[in-house]
Amino acid sequence: QERLDESGGGSVLVGGSLRLTCTASFYGRCMGWFRQAPGKEREFFATVDDTGEITYAKSVQGRFIASKDKGKNTLYLQMNDLKTEDTAMYYCMADVGNRFDGCWQSRTVFEYWGHGTQVTVSS
Repeated sequence: QERLDESGGGSVLVGGSLRLTCTASFYGRCMGWFRQAPGKEREFFATVDDTGEITYAKSVQGRFIASKDKGKNTLYLQMNDLKTEDTAMYYCMADVGNRFDGCWQSRTVFEYWGHGTQVTVSS
């Protein structure tokens, strides 16, 4: 059974950094991250495809860095200059990518999600 496991969440002060890790039990051509804060909609904010192309939402561009170790089916998210509005449950997502072309364009329909890891940023 396909599985995604996230780790690395926690509590940090404004301006701090955290690094999330997502390990997949399968090869996903498309991998990415989304988050959801209480009372808010899911925000799909980063995707990485098998060419290494990375796309970010404007809300995290310049602060968050996604990367992928293809050999380990592992996705990372380095989060810098964290803000209180970054507080949310963070989820890894992945898809084998045989149902669509563009990973970013299809970011809301990835087939597999992890269980999430909480990130809390306080002032």
